[in-house]
Amino acid sequence: MSSQISSTTTGASSQPRYAAIKAHIRAQIESGEWPAHFRVPSENQLAQDFNVSRMTARRALSELTDEGVLMRSQGLGTFVAEPVPAGSLLEVRNIADEVAARGHSYGNRILKLEQTTASNEVAVALGLAEGAAVYHSIIVHLDNGLPIQFEERYTNPTLVPEYLQQDFSAATPNEYLTRVAPLTEADTTVEAIGADGTVAEALEIDSGSACLQIWRRTMSRAGTVSFARLVHPGNRYRLGAQLRF
Repeated sequence: MSSQISSTTTGASSQPRYAAIKAHIRAQIESGEWPAHFRVPSENQLAQDFNVSRMTARRALSELTDEGVLMRSQGLGTFVAEPVPAGSLLEVRNIADEVAARGHSYGNRILKLEQTTASNEVAVALGLAEGAAVYHSIIVHLDNGLPIQFEERYTNPTLVPEYLQQDFSAATPNEYLTRVAPLTEADTTVEAIGADGTVAEALEIDSGSACLQIWRRTMSRAGTVSFARLVHPGNRYRLGAQLRF
């Protein structure tokens, strides 16, 4: 093992030692050498292998645990966590880009693409009169064929009149709207819910399963573009944010 560690950390001598340990662990996971649920070396073993203090090794394991790469079980040790797709609270990202960034295959199912009338809630969100015409789409986004997001979106037809003519199997609504009505502002609310029958069927989960629901209203310079509900299965997705001061 020592020769492998040496080759991994050579050329990264300027790294802090805890960062070198993190890089080694990530490399083992990404190469497939350490699959999900693999028990990683203990703090003492890592400290010995990398010739560092136990505190340094502990920092590496703690940070990887906080990042969701590892999971700790009291009295049993530290294990490789199941990979869980992650989104950001501070960014409005294209779900297809998130999937591609993990090296996975993106796909979707278009369940609805229609013109309808705005309910009071939708009208208020889009700044329209109740009963005004709006575009309505429902799309299920897939990661390696597994549903990870139920997207229901209402779009302002005066700002994106060609919305219904788009091929959303080729480009997601987010990608299209970002191109034709560049985002200047977004309001986001996150809550925990139990999946209703429609969402459960679309996401292939049991009715009542814990889900993460995001309400998002996006604006461009011309006005409010869309109002979306994004629902993720709680065991397949997580949200995170990194703040720098």
